[in-house]
Amino acid sequence: MNIDEFKELMNLYAKKNNLLFNNKQINQFYEYMNLLIEWNKKINLTAIIEPEEIILKHFIDSLTISKYIKENANLADVGTGAGFPGIPLKIYRTDINITLVDSLNKRINFLNEIIEQLKLEDIQTIHSRIEDFGKNRKHRENYDYVTARAVANLSTLSEYLIPITKIGGQCICMKGNDINEEINKSQNAINILGGKIEKIDKFTLPNSDIGRNIIIINKIKNTPNKYPRKAGIPSKEPLK
Repeated sequence: MNIDEFKELMNLYAKKNNLLFNNKQINQFYEYMNLLIEWNKKINLTAIIEPEEIILKHFIDSLTISKYIKENANLADVGTGAGFPGIPLKIYRTDINITLVDSLNKRINFLNEIIEQLKLEDIQTIHSRIEDFGKNRKHRENYDYVTARAVANLSTLSEYLIPITKIGGQCICMKGNDINEEINKSQNAINILGGKIEKIDKFTLPNSDIGRNIIIINKIKNTPNKYPRKAGIPSKEPLK
Protein backbone atom coordinates (compact mmCIF):
# COMPACT_ATOMS: atom_id res chain seq x y z
CA MET A 1 0.00 0.00 0.00
CA ASN A 2 1.47 3.37 -0.98
CA ILE A 3 1.26 6.44 1.20
CA ASP A 4 -1.58 8.05 -0.78
CA GLU A 5 -3.80 4.96 -0.49
CA PHE A 6 -2.91 4.73 3.19
CA LYS A 7 -3.78 8.37 3.82
CA GLU A 8 -7.12 8.06 2.04
CA LEU A 9 -8.18 5.03 4.10
CA MET A 10 -6.96 6.48 7.39
CA ASN A 11 -8.88 9.70 6.79
CA LEU A 12 -12.00 7.79 5.74
CA TYR A 13 -12.08 5.86 9.02
CA ALA A 14 -11.04 8.93 10.99
CA LYS A 15 -14.12 10.86 9.89
CA LYS A 16 -16.39 8.03 10.99
CA ASN A 17 -14.82 8.18 14.49
CA ASN A 18 -14.58 11.97 14.85
CA LEU A 19 -10.79 11.83 14.53
CA LEU A 20 -8.57 14.20 12.56
CA PHE A 21 -5.01 13.39 11.48
CA ASN A 22 -2.31 15.82 10.37
CA ASN A 23 0.35 14.90 7.80
CA LYS A 24 2.98 14.15 10.42
CA GLN A 25 0.68 11.66 12.15
CA ILE A 26 -0.23 9.99 8.85
CA ASN A 27 3.47 9.55 8.05
CA GLN A 28 4.16 8.15 11.53
CA PHE A 29 1.32 5.66 11.26
CA TYR A 30 2.52 4.64 7.80
CA GLU A 31 6.06 4.02 9.03
CA TYR A 32 4.70 2.15 12.06
CA MET A 33 2.66 -0.13 9.79
CA ASN A 34 5.61 -0.92 7.55
CA LEU A 35 7.93 -1.62 10.49
CA LEU A 36 5.27 -3.86 12.03
CA ILE A 37 4.96 -5.89 8.83
CA GLU A 38 8.76 -6.10 8.50
CA TRP A 39 9.41 -7.15 12.11
CA ASN A 40 6.53 -9.60 12.06
CA LYS A 41 8.50 -11.73 9.58
CA LYS A 42 11.13 -12.24 12.30
CA ILE A 43 9.07 -12.39 15.50
CA ASN A 44 5.39 -13.06 16.07
CA LEU A 45 3.86 -9.67 16.80
CA THR A 46 0.43 -9.92 15.20
CA ALA A 47 -1.74 -12.21 13.09
CA ILE A 48 -3.08 -9.12 11.33
CA ILE A 49 -0.68 -8.34 8.49
CA GLU A 50 -2.80 -6.85 5.68
CA PRO A 51 -2.50 -3.03 5.56
CA GLU A 52 -6.29 -2.49 5.43
CA GLU A 53 -6.76 -4.66 8.51
CA ILE A 54 -3.87 -3.06 10.38
CA ILE A 55 -5.46 0.35 9.83
CA LEU A 56 -8.90 -0.68 11.08
CA LYS A 57 -8.23 -3.41 13.66
CA HIS A 58 -5.07 -1.94 15.18
CA PHE A 59 -4.82 1.81 14.54
CA ILE A 60 -8.45 2.94 14.50
CA ASP A 61 -9.48 0.42 17.14
CA SER A 62 -6.74 1.69 19.46
CA LEU A 63 -7.87 5.28 19.03
CA THR A 64 -11.48 4.56 20.02
CA ILE A 65 -10.45 5.14 23.66
CA SER A 66 -8.84 8.56 23.10
CA LYS A 67 -12.06 10.38 23.97
CA TYR A 68 -12.05 8.95 27.51
CA ILE A 69 -8.56 10.30 28.33
CA LYS A 70 -8.12 13.81 29.74
CA GLU A 71 -5.33 16.12 28.62
CA ASN A 72 -1.80 15.67 29.99
CA ALA A 73 -2.69 12.39 31.72
CA ASN A 74 -0.26 9.58 32.42
CA LEU A 75 -1.34 6.21 31.09
CA ALA A 76 -0.04 2.64 31.37
CA ASP A 77 -0.73 0.19 28.54
CA VAL A 78 -0.51 -3.29 30.04
CA GLY A 79 0.37 -6.30 27.91
CA THR A 80 0.89 -3.91 25.03
CA GLY A 81 2.29 -6.52 22.62
CA ALA A 82 3.09 -4.73 19.36
CA GLY A 83 2.13 -1.41 20.95
CA PHE A 84 -1.66 -1.40 20.94
CA PRO A 85 -3.31 0.81 22.00
CA GLY A 86 -0.38 2.76 23.46
CA ILE A 87 1.61 3.79 20.39
CA PRO A 88 -1.37 4.88 18.27
CA LEU A 89 -2.52 6.92 21.26
CA LYS A 90 0.92 8.51 21.58
CA ILE A 91 1.00 9.42 17.87
CA TYR A 92 -2.46 10.96 18.07
CA ARG A 93 -2.25 12.45 21.58
CA THR A 94 1.19 13.96 22.11
CA ASP A 95 -0.02 15.42 25.42
CA ILE A 96 -0.28 12.00 27.10
CA ASN A 97 2.66 10.44 28.98
CA ILE A 98 2.58 6.72 28.20
CA THR A 99 4.21 3.65 29.75
CA LEU A 100 4.17 0.44 27.71
CA VAL A 101 4.43 -2.76 29.74
CA ASP A 102 5.13 -6.20 28.27
CA SER A 103 6.61 -9.45 29.55
CA LEU A 104 8.46 -10.44 26.35
CA ASN A 105 11.78 -8.74 25.67
CA LYS A 106 11.57 -9.28 21.90
CA ARG A 107 8.44 -7.16 21.81
CA ILE A 108 10.08 -4.49 23.98
CA ASN A 109 12.94 -4.32 21.46
CA PHE A 110 10.41 -3.77 18.67
CA LEU A 111 8.62 -1.05 20.66
CA ASN A 112 11.91 0.74 21.35
CA GLU A 113 12.66 0.69 17.63
CA ILE A 114 9.25 2.21 16.87
CA ILE A 115 9.73 4.92 19.49
CA GLU A 116 13.17 5.78 18.08
CA GLN A 117 12.19 5.73 14.41
CA LEU A 118 9.01 7.75 14.94
CA LYS A 119 10.82 10.14 17.31
CA LEU A 120 8.11 9.78 19.95
CA GLU A 121 8.54 11.63 23.24
CA ASP A 122 7.18 11.10 26.76
CA ILE A 123 6.78 7.36 26.21
CA GLN A 124 8.72 4.56 27.88
CA THR A 125 8.83 0.76 27.74
CA ILE A 126 9.13 -1.54 30.73
CA HIS A 127 9.94 -5.24 30.48
CA SER A 128 7.98 -6.86 33.31
CA ARG A 129 5.28 -9.29 34.25
CA ILE A 130 2.30 -7.17 35.16
CA GLU A 131 1.98 -8.83 38.57
CA ASP A 132 5.53 -7.69 39.42
CA PHE A 133 4.86 -4.26 37.93
CA GLY A 134 1.81 -3.89 40.17
CA LYS A 135 3.85 -4.63 43.28
CA ASN A 136 6.49 -2.02 42.44
CA ARG A 137 5.99 1.08 44.65
CA LYS A 138 7.05 3.34 41.79
CA HIS A 139 4.11 2.20 39.68
CA ARG A 140 1.50 1.03 42.16
CA GLU A 141 -1.55 3.35 42.26
CA ASN A 142 0.40 5.83 40.13
CA TYR A 143 -1.49 6.13 36.82
CA ASP A 144 -4.43 8.33 35.83
CA TYR A 145 -5.47 5.71 33.28
CA VAL A 146 -4.57 2.08 32.76
CA THR A 147 -5.63 0.20 29.66
CA ALA A 148 -5.30 -3.19 28.02
CA ARG A 149 -6.59 -4.77 24.84
CA ALA A 150 -7.27 -8.49 24.40
CA VAL A 151 -5.18 -9.48 27.42
CA ALA A 152 -7.37 -11.54 29.78
CA ASN A 153 -10.88 -12.14 31.11
CA LEU A 154 -12.25 -9.21 33.10
CA SER A 155 -11.69 -10.73 36.55
CA THR A 156 -8.02 -11.42 35.79
CA LEU A 157 -7.63 -8.14 33.95
CA SER A 158 -8.98 -6.22 36.94
CA GLU A 159 -6.24 -7.71 39.11
CA TYR A 160 -3.68 -6.50 36.57
CA LEU A 161 -5.04 -2.99 36.08
CA ILE A 162 -6.72 -1.74 39.25
CA PRO A 163 -3.64 -1.99 41.54
CA ILE A 164 -1.63 0.43 39.36
CA THR A 165 -4.49 2.91 38.91
CA LYS A 166 -4.49 5.88 41.29
CA ILE A 167 -7.59 6.63 43.35
CA GLY A 168 -9.81 8.79 41.15
CA GLY A 169 -8.25 7.27 38.04
CA GLN A 170 -9.80 4.84 35.59
CA CYS A 171 -9.18 1.47 33.98
CA ILE A 172 -10.16 1.39 30.32
CA CYS A 173 -10.77 -2.23 29.37
CA MET A 174 -10.96 -2.88 25.62
CA LYS A 175 -13.11 -5.92 24.92
CA GLY A 176 -14.79 -7.77 22.08
CA ASN A 177 -18.47 -8.24 21.43
CA ASP A 178 -19.78 -10.75 23.98
CA ILE A 179 -18.97 -9.60 27.52
CA ASN A 180 -22.12 -10.11 29.64
CA GLU A 181 -20.87 -13.26 31.33
CA GLU A 182 -17.44 -11.72 31.98
CA ILE A 183 -19.01 -8.70 33.61
CA ASN A 184 -21.26 -10.80 35.84
CA LYS A 185 -18.34 -12.95 36.98
CA SER A 186 -16.03 -10.00 37.63
CA GLN A 187 -18.22 -7.75 39.79
CA ASN A 188 -16.97 -9.06 43.13
CA ALA A 189 -13.32 -9.08 42.02
CA ILE A 190 -13.57 -5.45 40.89
CA ASN A 191 -15.05 -4.49 44.26
CA ILE A 192 -12.36 -6.35 46.23
CA LEU A 193 -9.63 -4.59 44.24
CA GLY A 194 -11.07 -1.12 44.86
CA GLY A 195 -12.93 -0.48 41.63
CA LYS A 196 -16.44 0.14 40.40
CA ILE A 197 -17.76 -0.11 36.85
CA GLU A 198 -18.65 3.39 35.68
CA LYS A 199 -20.03 2.58 32.23
CA ILE A 200 -19.90 0.24 29.28
CA ASP A 201 -19.80 1.63 25.74
CA LYS A 202 -20.77 -0.74 22.93
CA PHE A 203 -20.04 0.08 19.28
CA THR A 204 -19.02 -1.35 15.92
CA LEU A 205 -15.81 -0.51 14.06
CA PRO A 206 -16.52 1.51 10.88
CA ASN A 207 -17.35 -0.29 7.63
CA SER A 208 -17.43 -3.61 9.46
CA ASP A 209 -19.51 -5.89 11.67
CA ILE A 210 -16.74 -6.03 14.31
CA GLY A 211 -18.33 -5.37 17.70
CA ARG A 212 -16.41 -3.74 20.53
CA ASN A 213 -17.05 -2.89 24.17
CA ILE A 214 -15.19 -0.39 26.32
CA ILE A 215 -15.57 -1.01 30.05
CA ILE A 216 -14.65 1.97 32.26
CA ILE A 217 -13.77 1.10 35.87
CA ASN A 218 -13.36 3.90 38.42
CA LYS A 219 -10.74 3.41 41.14
CA ILE A 220 -12.60 4.40 44.30
CA LYS A 221 -10.42 2.99 47.09
CA ASN A 222 -6.94 1.58 47.73
CA THR A 223 -6.22 -1.91 46.50
CA PRO A 224 -5.36 -4.34 49.34
CA ASN A 225 -1.60 -4.96 49.50
CA LYS A 226 -1.88 -8.67 48.69
CA TYR A 227 -3.02 -7.85 45.15
CA PRO A 228 -1.89 -8.51 42.54
CA ARG A 229 -0.98 -12.02 43.58
CA LYS A 230 2.19 -13.77 42.39
CA ALA A 231 2.88 -14.09 38.67
CA GLY A 232 0.59 -16.58 36.97
CA ILE A 233 -1.98 -16.91 39.77
CA PRO A 234 -4.47 -14.25 38.55
CA SER A 235 -4.84 -16.04 35.21
CA LYS A 236 -5.02 -19.54 36.70
CA GLU A 237 -7.24 -18.64 39.64
CA PRO A 238 -9.27 -15.48 38.82
CA LEU A 239 -10.86 -13.75 41.79
CA LYS A 240 -14.54 -14.60 42.26
